Amino acid sequence: MRGKKPGDDGERGITWQELCRKAAALPGVVQGSSYRTPAFFVGKKLLARLKEDGETAAVRVDLADRDVLLHADPDAFFLTDHYVGYPWILVRLARVPRGVLMELLQQAWQRAASKRLLTSLAAGRRNQRSGASVGQRKDARESRGRRRTRG
Repeated sequence: MRGKKPGDDGERGITWQELCRKAAALPGVVQGSSYRTPAFFVGKKLLARLKEDGETAAVRVDLADRDVLLHADPDAFFLTDHYVGYPWILVRLARVPRGVLMELLQQAWQRAASKRLLTSLAAGRRNQRSGASVGQRKDARESRGRRRTRG
């Protein structure tokens, strides 16, 4: 019996439709097409696309992570010569550990999302933790602005 891989929740396999639903939950992700196949993007940056066979997805990855994945789980991850020089990995959707794929998708999103989007999300999380309402934060900003303009 093989050991559990990081991020491997034990459940393997996902459909493209399920992957699209998960991707759509990430801020700023939109569906489109790439090379005449379904894909999703954040801004204009491609995160992943369904390959022409309908069973494989190409997912943007860090090259160091890609090498680890290729050695750790060759049943789920592979490359063709075309992708060797690029930060992409091919994923057999029916065989991939769901948790690992979700982590890859999240990481691809983080690398591709604009600094503005990342900053606004971080600010939103800080505001949620502080418990202040949107109106209270706006009032506080306006109050600080009035203090600065006096003088």
